[in-house]
Amino acid sequence: MSSIAQKKGFGAAMWDYLTTVDHKKIAHLYLASGGIFFLIGGIEAMLIRIQLMKAGNDFLSAGTYNEVLTMHGTTMIFLAAMPILLAFMNAIMPLQIGARDVAFPFLNSLGFWLFFFGGVFLNLSWFLGGAPDAGWTNYASLAIASEGHGIDFYALGLTISGFGTLISGINFLVTIINMRAPGMTYMRMPLFTWTTFVASALILLAFPPLTVGVFFMVFDRMFGANFFDVTMGGNTIIWEHLFWIFGHPEVYILILPAFGIFSEIFAIFSRKRLFGYTALVFATILIGFYGFMVWAHHMFTVGLGPTANAVFALATMIIAVPTGVKIFNWLLTIWGGSISFTTPMMYAIGFIPSFVAGGVTGVMQAIAPLDYQLHDSYFIVAHFHYVIVGGVVLAILAATHLYWPKMFGTMLSEKLGKVTFWLFFIGFHLTFFIQHFLGLMGMPRRVYTFGADQGWDLFNAISSVGALFMALGVIILLVNIVMTSIKNERVSNDPWGDGRTLEWAIASPPPFYNFAQTPLVRGLDTFWIEKMEGNKEGMVYAEPLEEIHMPNGSFVPVVMSFGLFVASFGALYNMDGDKGWTIPVIIIGLVITFGSMLFRSLKDDLGFHISKEELLRDVKGGKSDGLK
Repeated sequence: MSSIAQKKGFGAAMWDYLTTVDHKKIAHLYLASGGIFFLIGGIEAMLIRIQLMKAGNDFLSAGTYNEVLTMHGTTMIFLAAMPILLAFMNAIMPLQIGARDVAFPFLNSLGFWLFFFGGVFLNLSWFLGGAPDAGWTNYASLAIASEGHGIDFYALGLTISGFGTLISGINFLVTIINMRAPGMTYMRMPLFTWTTFVASALILLAFPPLTVGVFFMVFDRMFGANFFDVTMGGNTIIWEHLFWIFGHPEVYILILPAFGIFSEIFAIFSRKRLFGYTALVFATILIGFYGFMVWAHHMFTVGLGPTANAVFALATMIIAVPTGVKIFNWLLTIWGGSISFTTPMMYAIGFIPSFVAGGVTGVMQAIAPLDYQLHDSYFIVAHFHYVIVGGVVLAILAATHLYWPKMFGTMLSEKLGKVTFWLFFIGFHLTFFIQHFLGLMGMPRRVYTFGADQGWDLFNAISSVGALFMALGVIILLVNIVMTSIKNERVSNDPWGDGRTLEWAIASPPPFYNFAQTPLVRGLDTFWIEKMEGNKEGMVYAEPLEEIHMPNGSFVPVVMSFGLFVASFGALYNMDGDKGWTIPVIIIGLVITFGSMLFRSLKDDLGFHISKEELLRDVKGGKSDGLK
């Protein structure tokens, strides 16, 4: 098999992506599907802002508004932000550590397809009787009483999708621990790899509590288990604990890779090594550690008592310290640097004040008496969006511009990129800054309308106009992507000119085997070191040119995930009690899943080898540089 790219028909290309186990193509799948869900979540956000644009609006009914609100939060957190970040983790992290693939390519594919089918299952609720309506946190007191199947779509969809994310987290952990190139010690790993590592550890530890809570919810809804029914001896507060033991580390699962992306950007476009690299690494680890000690600050108003409130308030204040360390290290990286104001750098610079504002309002919430006043008000909505949009979404947009040439071999338009930045950045602050004051004026979150005499009209109208600006920014980004793809102007290995880490040393896009020869890492920012020493190849090698073993593609992950998708429909409608087809559907779905697992276990798949001759032909074909 040659790695020289050949044009394929649509059907062949589709089959290639359905069966791929290549981490770079799986990154494309995550980016495309996460991007579609991002657009869906954005449309839901626009519906919310249209409804709240003026007092007494009847654009959406109360019930529909609850569904839109729930699906907006659920889609953006679980189906947009996480998978798009997983796309960049898949695309870049193995390249940064000098690996040819992730540790478990098959599981990497399975993780994506589980996420995808879980997300599709959840969104089918719109067409099959109504979406979930208990808020993205799905508090049990509301969820148990919810009529229809919306909550069941939520519980089963997140179960399937969550298994995929958990598999990805384990895979990344093993990859980083076991597959680093020679010389790539832990303290030479790029910051994006470090943040991927810590975020993957958080996934491993945080998703099981959510899975337990969702299972309890399924058992309550399907079998009357009464875990959360207070009248039958259950306890709804248990759901809050289980959800937030997951939910607060989830914030760091999202924000840590964003920190890693911005760390790379600051170093590249300041033409400087990161200031205080060691401090940044330990700050990342501390954030991951303290992330598990603050979950009950979401629960100051439920009556845990002053002792518990004080402990969690203190932990919430402490976690601001390593975050502050990062902020100062980034500022000192920029200080004195030869700054290039590219689109990614503009997002990075805009991120600092935006995220600091979100962090400051977060520390304010650590003061339990103040939280009593602001809890469930629009102040919290503003705080949360300043953290997630001002941190994670700005990072996603920055990484899209930074890594697009590495992933696809073409450069997005800088001119259109800067238009997107200014529209989105101005719209973001217009939308959410004003909501702090709405909260202080007493506007509760999750309300679908308000009276004309409450004085919230102007601020809500401004907020809705800001949302329109953000939507225009995203539309221009889509235009940018389409225009770039049509032009298809190819770029070099290091299109930004100042790359510092190994991913910039190989072709754009990389060959499917990544590195023809395993690189030898001689220090932090190893590609920069080689360039500064006059090594035009950007790498020295730890091995001679030898044949490479690679895994075969497989359609089994798609089938395995589809089986759970089918079984979930049977489980969901089985609780209606009057349908004879549900048990057979559950059985068929589980047979598909376990049958494909058995097939995978019994099939003797040894992969394939790329010979030295084929690798040398690739060099002549221009796919790789510097083979010896």
